[in-house]
Amino acid sequence: MICSQCFHEWEPSEESAVETDDTIKVLDSNGNELKDGDSVMVIKDLPVKGSPKPIKAGTKVKNIHLSEGDHNISCKIDGFGSMALKSEFVKKA
Repeated sequence: MICSQCFHEWEPSEESAVETDDTIKVLDSNGNELKDGDSVMVIKDLPVKGSPKPIKAGTKVKNIHLSEGDHNISCKIDGFGSMALKSEFVKKA
């Protein structure tokens, strides 16, 4: 088979043998696997640069998005805006 866009050639039997693992596996503080769109709860007060008050423990964050890197959760927190959190400071709600 040949790709019409980049003209890459491959055998159809090769495609089934190759496993692509493009999904990111992120675990919360309790070891539960998180997925895009999950809701999580912050487990400890988190200081925020430029803000006089921290994100309090027990704050519920809805509709998270997983990303690669050190801060692997992108989310929007009411009263703070867009944030990047570490998965070790949250638990699945």
